[in-house]
Amino acid sequence: MIEQVVGHRPHSASLDKLGLQGYQTAYWNLTPEELVEASLKRDMGELSDKGALVISTGRFTGRAPKDRFIVKDHYTEQTVDWTGKFNQPIEARYFDQLYGKVCDYFKGKDLFVRDAYACDHPDYRLNIRVVTEYPWSNQFVYNMFLRPSWKELTNFDPEWVVINAPGFQADPAVDGVNSPNFAIIHFARKTILVGGTGYTGEIKKGIFSVLNYILPQERNVLSMHCSANIGPDGDTAVFFGLSGTGKTTLSADPERELIGDDEHAWCEDGVFNFEGGCYAKCIDLTEEKEPDIYRAIRHRAILENIVFKPGTREPDYSDKSITENTRVSYPIDHIANACSPSRGGHPHHIFFLTCDAYGVLPPLSRLTPGQAMYHFISGYTAKVAGTEDGIKEPQTTFSACFGAPFLPLHPTQYAEMLGERMQKHEVRVWLVNTGWTGGGYGVGNRMSLKYTRAMIRAAMQGQLDQATYQEDPIFGLHYPTSIPGVPSEVLNPKNTWKDQEAYDQAALKLAGQFARNFSSYADQASEEILAAAPRIKMVAAN
Repeated sequence: MIEQVVGHRPHSASLDKLGLQGYQTAYWNLTPEELVEASLKRDMGELSDKGALVISTGRFTGRAPKDRFIVKDHYTEQTVDWTGKFNQPIEARYFDQLYGKVCDYFKGKDLFVRDAYACDHPDYRLNIRVVTEYPWSNQFVYNMFLRPSWKELTNFDPEWVVINAPGFQADPAVDGVNSPNFAIIHFARKTILVGGTGYTGEIKKGIFSVLNYILPQERNVLSMHCSANIGPDGDTAVFFGLSGTGKTTLSADPERELIGDDEHAWCEDGVFNFEGGCYAKCIDLTEEKEPDIYRAIRHRAILENIVFKPGTREPDYSDKSITENTRVSYPIDHIANACSPSRGGHPHHIFFLTCDAYGVLPPLSRLTPGQAMYHFISGYTAKVAGTEDGIKEPQTTFSACFGAPFLPLHPTQYAEMLGERMQKHEVRVWLVNTGWTGGGYGVGNRMSLKYTRAMIRAAMQGQLDQATYQEDPIFGLHYPTSIPGVPSEVLNPKNTWKDQEAYDQAALKLAGQFARNFSSYADQASEEILAAAPRIKMVAAN
């Protein structure tokens, strides 16, 4: 065994402690330049015209929620919410068995090791060691997590470990998993094991799930699937939403400093980012529509699953031939107005982003406290094509707290914490439809980004405080009748439909789905929250 150390390896660090032996060469904490060179030498990528590394994640171009597991043992049996469809239990013996197989798989191979941390707040920092099979996976970790200084690396002590082996495949018949690919979290061993998939988002969301378990239970800190930014007057805004609803796009505002684009926590002194980078969708990206993200795609950025325009090294962001979930990861400092450290005060405004595939929700609604809790627990959106394996077109989904796939605890625990904080800090809450208008998917059009930005800006600047509002008769939502820079007919969704009877039918159908979904939470909801439900009986939607 030859171990080559390039850059910094902690003095006492050894892969032997992780059971990794017999590997060819272990590269510790390489620079992005060295990792790019390693990827190019191994024919694992190409450079774009702007210097970004372009790679393919292989078969998987999105997460695979059906292949995500949590080890069920004395530590998690009574704390993890096993009642939903996302927290699938697996026995510790299967984890141990797969861990041993992955260690054997690494024998004779090069390994790439990176020390990083999550949580840009000194009181909540989580040190992480990530071992990857591919150099570009390691570069993704460099981009997305927080980067210790060279001095900090000298005596780095990891609390959690991630082992990533895209080339290894499990045997479902004997390994206790559903498919050859898997992502398993073992809380007692503080280890995440990912195999059979090169999609880098599995690493990122694995640590997010860990923080969603640790922080609320052990530190009374609310973890959130959201983006956040801060205005020139110090006003913090938070944007909740699933992938594809606009968290990254809408938080990248040239007039405000970016705190982060996806994962945050709300503690006693405000909001802080978990990450050190951004992971943005690239489909149909243009400099005109999203200048900050477009300009962030340069050296050190990684483009996933895009193709070049013929005869060039220029990415064709409109090309969906590989996936609609084309992605770019880049360090947060690629955004010119990112704030450092990535922290802000208590939110003034919270925006719930939903991609309404039915096209019946208003583009902007002001929520009462009861409505805010109802829609947070509901977490309605449409899964956008490509975001998860097998999704080819938007599908209606209700994802509690706008992040159910990553929440080990029961959704009501997060909802109660959010409600307490919203009340204490008198936060204004808005529901924003970034989905369809003028009809549902296949008939109408996606909401104009220009209009959505104008609506959010008006809300944050207080221009809607004295506005006239109209109430939606089915959903009970209050939407403004005029917003600067937005055509008034857009604000009432029914007015955008040519066939208004078809609108009524679609609205009733969606209202019925809301009611059916919320029935599993109704016994734990207050009268105020229950009163925020759509104003129909479920039978009316059938």
